[in-house]
Amino acid sequence: MTQATPDFVPGLELSRLYATEVVEPILRAAFPALPLALGLLGEGSDVLGFDTDRSMDHDWGPRCVVFVPDDVRESLAPWLDQALRDQLPRAFLGFPTGVDYHPDGATFMAGSDANAPFVHRVHITSPAQILHDLIDIRSLDDLTPALWVTTPQQKLLELTAGAIFRDDTGEITRIRRALAWYPDDVWRLMLAGTWKAISQLEPFVGRCGEVGDDLGSQLVAMRLIRDQMRLAFLLERRYAPYQKWFGTAFDRLAVAPALTPSMDKARYARGWQERERGIVAASVVLANRQNAAKLAAWVDPAPRPFWSRPFQVLQAERFTEALAEAIADPAVKALPADLGGLDTWVDSTDAAGEKGLHRAVQAWLETRG
Repeated sequence: MTQATPDFVPGLELSRLYATEVVEPILRAAFPALPLALGLLGEGSDVLGFDTDRSMDHDWGPRCVVFVPDDVRESLAPWLDQALRDQLPRAFLGFPTGVDYHPDGATFMAGSDANAPFVHRVHITSPAQILHDLIDIRSLDDLTPALWVTTPQQKLLELTAGAIFRDDTGEITRIRRALAWYPDDVWRLMLAGTWKAISQLEPFVGRCGEVGDDLGSQLVAMRLIRDQMRLAFLLERRYAPYQKWFGTAFDRLAVAPALTPSMDKARYARGWQERERGIVAASVVLANRQNAAKLAAWVDPAPRPFWSRPFQVLQAERFTEALAEAIADPAVKALPADLGGLDTWVDSTDAAGEKGLHRAVQAWLETRG
């Protein structure tokens, strides 16, 4: 008879208990002098705190990340792995600790049959290695403005969300603090590019509607809403997750209650005029937040006509110009302020995670100045 899976426990809490009550004692007994850090970082809804009972069907279960010094990682990893294979229980709090792999790479909690091959989900790495794995550098000294803007915010979240349960050397904690948010001038650049993206589309809600293209008007409005949401994350100093959790995370922002009614007006409008009013109202909320942040000179947040046409816009490029003018760091100033970050221009999740693309765009950005 198959044993029932226990009730859902948030994955971050499950990881904390598993790491501190099971994994740490095994490793400490085997290597008592080894400096360790334990936590939960990387991919997964549990890292972001968005997992539910639905998440339990794959890529979920008792797991954690173990960090050891980089100079002993390669030599010690096989010994640490073997100690865990030999001593980890086959279940923890009723959840199997072993996994089976699907051909596409997904993992599934395996049964607790002691005779079956045992594959655990304790990842052994080092602070330098996880930096390389997630954002393609080995040291914080390698951070450049071009790298900041070409790193997907999801990857920065994978390093800075989750939790560290123990950190003997303080190294992974130092890395997470350094990456917790953009340097101020990079922040200005990211905001400037997002305002520019809004400015490029804001008159087209009305223009598409005016020629009878209501579907086109709706599509433009939805693209604007997405960029307004991205701007909201930036103004609240929060990295935005990829599309699966983008709306969920947005709902948790402090500005969301002020933006959502106007965005809903635009989403559910029956005509372009009402749709435009919703978009403009949301932009005004963000404009006021931008001015309150005092990252640049104050810009008049009042809507205005688009040239002589009967369309209302914020004329959002004014915020791009003010932010660009406020950038002092020459290395940031050399980058194009009208582009912002990689998330503004790349929709494909696979492309956004491709390190080769990041390096190519970094090189291009660094030669533009």
